[in-house]
Formats: sequence, structure tokens, C-alpha cells
Amino acid sequence: MPQIIVLPHEELCPEGAVFEAEPGTVLIEAALANGIEIEHACEKSCACTTCHIVVREGFDSLNEAEETEEDMLDKAWGLEPESRLSCQAVVGEEDLTVEIPKYTINMVSESN
Repeated sequence: MPQIIVLPHEELCPEGAVFEAEPGTVLIEAALANGIEIEHACEKSCACTTCHIVVREGFDSLNEAEETEEDMLDKAWGLEPESRLSCQAVVGEEDLTVEIPKYTINMVSESN
């Protein structure tokens, strides 16, 4: 089972996190199941960019981004070539290292 490493994030997981996920699992679902509360303002429907992540290792093992996701990513804060929406990224067979950007396009999180 692939191992997911989440790099430290000041608010969501200050110490970082390591957990396993079944191949075929949507990345945000795996993170939420392991206590990492990645924001998802559109309820995981690929209609915002609040669940934006940057895949530091294992990017090529994920499913290919569809056009809708790529269009949404153009609006993400801190976009990088290895950016994905975690609500659309499906875990493959390889380990992943992901970083949650410090900011989203939301000025205020609804959970705060």
C-alpha cells in the first residue's frame, strides 16, 4: 500500500504526517481520514481550488488531470507544475510526498 507523506503545514499538521492509502483512493479522502483537514469549499466537486496541493514526489503515479481540474488550477494560489486538486488526484501504486500550500484563494476559512 502506498505511503503518503504530508510535509509540515503550520495550521493543518505542524509536525507533518505519514499514513498509507489504498491505490484508487482520492487523495483528499485519505488525508481527511487521517485527521488532515484540507479545506474543500466546493465539497470535493472540482469547482474551487481550496484543496490545492503540490506533489513533491510521486506525481507521475497519480491519475492524469482532466481539463476541468487544469482550468481550476489556473486560479490556485502558488501554482506549480506539480500542483493538483486533492479532490481529483487518485492515489496510484507509488509513495507520495505532498505539500499543502500556506494559502488558498479563500480569504477566510469557513471552519474558523
